[in-house]
Amino acid sequence: MSELMQRFEQAVAASKQLPERPDNMTLLKLYGLFKQSTAGDAPGERPGLTDMVGRAKWDAWNELKSTGREEAMSQYIALVEDLKG
Repeated sequence: MSELMQRFEQAVAASKQLPERPDNMTLLKLYGLFKQSTAGDAPGERPGLTDMVGRAKWDAWNELKSTGREEAMSQYIALVEDLKG
């Protein structure tokens, strides 16, 4: 396993044990970076207006379209490190 992948997995674990819960915009950023790191670009179409949570998550993920897996992992790690203080 690569060093980046190990650091990413450690950051994922650390994100579940942060000293305080991040605001919703930060949570969406974490979600988008995680999904881009693990699954690539967001598939399908944007969810409809009745699915506000799904729509916000899809938007956060889709903003990272064409971001490489390694870059998304690096950004995720950096964000979690910032949140840990």
